Amino acid sequence: MSAGAPHAAAGQAPPPIEARGLVKRYGRITAVDHVDLTVQAGDVYGYLGPNGAGKTTSLRMLLGLIRPDEGAARLFGHDPMAEGARALDGVAGFVEAPRFYAYMTGRRNLEMMAAFDGFEAKGRIDEALETVDLTDRQRDKVGGYSHGMRQRLGIAGALLRRPRLLLLDEPTTGLDPAGMRDMRVLVRRLADHGITVLLSSHIMSEVEELCDRLAIIRSGSVIYEGAMRELLASTAGQYELRTTDDDRAREVLRGRPGVSDVAQTPGGLTFTGDEDAAAALSVALVEAGLAIRALSPRTATLEELFFRMTEGDPAAAASSNGHVATERVA
Repeated sequence: MSAGAPHAAAGQAPPPIEARGLVKRYGRITAVDHVDLTVQAGDVYGYLGPNGAGKTTSLRMLLGLIRPDEGAARLFGHDPMAEGARALDGVAGFVEAPRFYAYMTGRRNLEMMAAFDGFEAKGRIDEALETVDLTDRQRDKVGGYSHGMRQRLGIAGALLRRPRLLLLDEPTTGLDPAGMRDMRVLVRRLADHGITVLLSSHIMSEVEELCDRLAIIRSGSVIYEGAMRELLASTAGQYELRTTDDDRAREVLRGRPGVSDVAQTPGGLTFTGDEDAAAALSVALVEAGLAIRALSPRTATLEELFFRMTEGDPAAAASSNGHVATERVA
């Protein structure tokens, strides 16, 4: 095995996905810049980034659809570039939108897909259609399917392989709210059945709801990788405050021991401090003749953290609980 190649620790089963130093260049443009990823068995793993950040290119390299210029990837310990289709045993999903023959029925499309995997796959068609709630529409031509139905049919096709790992690239893009809800329910159902899921998305609420671990990518580079709960907890210690006179309250906050990052917001004030500082501040505000309308802990949403990290300083947005990558200077 070459230096820098991913590998499992001695005595441990290799993870579903392990990538180290993936690079992909198109001329002078670096689409993916030394990406490291580790997806453990049982993860619902979010791969989050703006459009054009390099998510789809990364997935293509993981599946062996395109060759990395540098680095290596393993799926359950196997290299798709070296082993071809054999490395994809137990792996399924789709990159970008799944494609079907529009003039054929949903079932007939699945039968053609199953033909590549043998008789056992064909015997799983009914189960796959039921899982994605398409049993009643299986005899309809795909040309009459909605976008959401086509996405679900794509997942049904992936399920024919009895995957241990499912890669989904923007599965809710273009769906209406009901379709997005149905897709999220389906992904959670699959995860509950023990399938490891890598979900590539630019929809923060979707990733926050579904995923337990995530990586955030910006301009081809991973700027955070770690547990969702740890990233969200990195904003612990922030408070929101509303009083009968927020301008005077701001003066009280300034210079208070243990209070920092005081800021005015449309809804009042925010500050950072521990519980003791917040309790002491409550007394100080009352002594100043101010009534407290609200004083509550505040936790940032994934969306807020995402924009801080992709539009500002990544290190300022996350604690050391997760891995914040150091950006390279060209």
